[in-house]
Formats: sequence, C-alpha cells, structure tokens
Amino acid sequence: MNGILQRGLKQGLQVTWTLGKVIFPITLIVTILQFTPVLPWIVEKVSPLMGLFGLSGEAAVPLVLGNALNLYAGIAAIVSFDFTVKQVFIMAVMMSFSHNLFIESTVASKAGVSWWLISGIRLSLALISATVINLIWNGGSEQAQYGLISSADPALSGSLEIAMHGLETALIAIVQLAAIVIPLMVAMQYLREKGWLHVFSDKLAPFTRFLGMEKNTTMTLVAGLTIGLAYGAGLMIQAVEEDGVSKRDMYLALIFLVSCHAVVEDTLVFIPLGIPVWPLLLIRLLTAIILTMTVAFIWRRIEYRKRKGTAHEHSYRTL
Repeated sequence: MNGILQRGLKQGLQVTWTLGKVIFPITLIVTILQFTPVLPWIVEKVSPLMGLFGLSGEAAVPLVLGNALNLYAGIAAIVSFDFTVKQVFIMAVMMSFSHNLFIESTVASKAGVSWWLISGIRLSLALISATVINLIWNGGSEQAQYGLISSADPALSGSLEIAMHGLETALIAIVQLAAIVIPLMVAMQYLREKGWLHVFSDKLAPFTRFLGMEKNTTMTLVAGLTIGLAYGAGLMIQAVEEDGVSKRDMYLALIFLVSCHAVVEDTLVFIPLGIPVWPLLLIRLLTAIILTMTVAFIWRRIEYRKRKGTAHEHSYRTL
C-alpha cells in the first residue's frame, strides 16, 4: 500500500507541476489586468457585438471576465447589472461553453491537441448556441432575480496591493489544483494497480464506444465531467503516457470535454441567478454527444477511405 501511495503522490506532483506552470502565470496576469484599463478597453470593443445575441452592451463585462477568468467572475459581473432572464440564460450558456478559456484550453493542449482547435470549438459553440437561443426563445423577458449572491469586489489601491492580490489569487489556484489532482492521482494509482480501473472501464465501455472511443478513455471522461477540463486533461496526459490512448481517442475525449466538462458544478452555480438550469444541462450534454459522435463518424470515414485507397494501390502494383 505504501508503494502505491508513493507512486500516486509522485504522479500527482508531476501533473500538478505540469498544470501549475500554466495556471499560475495566466491567473496572475489576468487578475492584475482587471485593475488596469486593458479589460475595460476589451469590453468597449466587444460591446457592439452583443446585439447579435440579444444582449445589451453591459453583457460584454461578464462575458469577458468569465472567459478570461472563470464562471464565478462572470456571475459576479452579471449581478452588477439588470438583465432579463433570457439575457442571463444566454450568457450562462455562452460561459458554460467557453469560461476560463486561456487556462483550461492551454492546460488541455498539454495532452497534445492544438490550443487553437480547443479554443475555436469552445468559442464557436458559445456563439452558435447564443444565436440559436436568441432566435427561437421568445420568452424570458422578465427581470432576473439574483437571490442572495454577492457582487462585492476587493477595493484595491496602488500597484503593490494589486500585485499582491494577483499573487494571492494565483497561489490559491495552485493550492486548489494540488488539493484535487494529488488525491485523484493517488486514487487512480490504487484503482489501476488493484485492477478496479479495468472493471470500471468495462462497465462504462458501452458509453465510450457509443461516442466512438475505446474504453481506456473512460476515466478521463468521468474526471472531466465531474471536476473539470483542466483536471480531465491531467488524467489524459497520464493516460496517453501509460494506457496507450490513441491520438484519435485523445482528440474525441477532449472534444467531448470542451463541450461538457464539470457539467454538474458548472450548472449548479447558475441556480442563484434565477434561470432554468435543466435546459442548460441538456444543451451541454446533447451538444457534447452529438459533436463527438459526428467527429468520430467523419474520422472513421476518412480512415476507411485512406485504407481503401492504400489497398487499391497495393493491388494495382501487385497486378
């Protein structure tokens, strides 16, 4: 048991180091940028686009903060303005697909998938879903009620205070990362060496095959669905190295997770905003399933045509 614990701790520390090198500097930079003219400038430039999605110019503030930081920053910005239920729902769907864009997409790219592809998929899903909801939903015109959620921001003055706040936020992010990743890796090491991981993968194999993937991607999908894209990517990095996950399955798993990671937590945090959360949950799940299955189908067709073309060429040369 001690050997399993040591190996799990070692693996957890390695993954924490890999992800922490990304999370710390980006968190620090973006947190400091909140207190400079940079983010307000970005908001000003983005505001004219809001009308395309049925949103007011003020919606640019939570969307920029949600994409640059996380859902909580976006929600804190939402409650600072008066929005309708429909507007809040549209922003919730958009941020569900593309929150914390820089960190999560960069961390996920460590598994070997292009950062531009991951970010492009997330932004495209956010923009397309917002456009569709705005066009087909005629309700939600009543004022959103935000419940007991607080919009208080730290009152900081001076470069030193802002820098210290940025360092504190970045350090907290690393501590939270380690608190999740290290126990997770220890548990994964235990399950792997005791054979339970194989049993669990067998049970969920029909679902992964339904999505077009092999069963060795099961734990990555479960981790990403429950605790987030960054931590799911941490498992993916380990799985690629130890479990022989193919390039195709790696891409499909991350495509699924960029659409639907941390789906329970990311849905529940919007309850205090007074919006219907079940449609939000279903939109993300169905989008992830349909998108992943579509990409898997296209990928199989391309591979089939390549194999067929190679077989024909070989037959011709043999003749």
